[in-house]
Amino acid sequence: MPEKTISVCDNKIYEQLYREHAEKICYYLYYKYGDMDKAQDIVQDSFAKLWVNCSKILFVAVKSFLYKTANNASINAIVHQKTVLKYKDSKQKTYTNESPEFKMEEKEFLHRLNMAISGLKDGQREVFLLNRIEKKTYKEIAEMLEISVKAVEKRMHLALVILRKTIKTSNF
Repeated sequence: MPEKTISVCDNKIYEQLYREHAEKICYYLYYKYGDMDKAQDIVQDSFAKLWVNCSKILFVAVKSFLYKTANNASINAIVHQKTVLKYKDSKQKTYTNESPEFKMEEKEFLHRLNMAISGLKDGQREVFLLNRIEKKTYKEIAEMLEISVKAVEKRMHLALVILRKTIKTSNF
């Protein structure tokens, strides 16, 4: 049977591929990374990916698919482990230099700011949030809202004037 017509999705072919390649890939990973249990897990995962993608993979490409999948999974596991160790060693800050008064004032200010933003007209609020929160440029906002850049500038200017006035007059 020509190799191009052999289906990896056939159970017998899949089992044959497992018998031919699983142990070799496992030892390859073990020799390269030094962890037999992890190597066996990765081989199982690689064959599971092969089964999920069996209809997309040609029989002639199975070996390279398995080795590449297994090697990438090993590298990802090592990178993940290094990241975990890096953050495990760094001590998390459990205190703050901010006084309780500052925290209360900050909370009150954020409440007033949110109230002021909610008091803006729809167009002004939309432009303000897109620019200041989502970091969109005036040009991007203009394209999204299908208005001119000048209209965006005007809405933003009015929004800032209203916010300054509202927050300033709220005795803060």
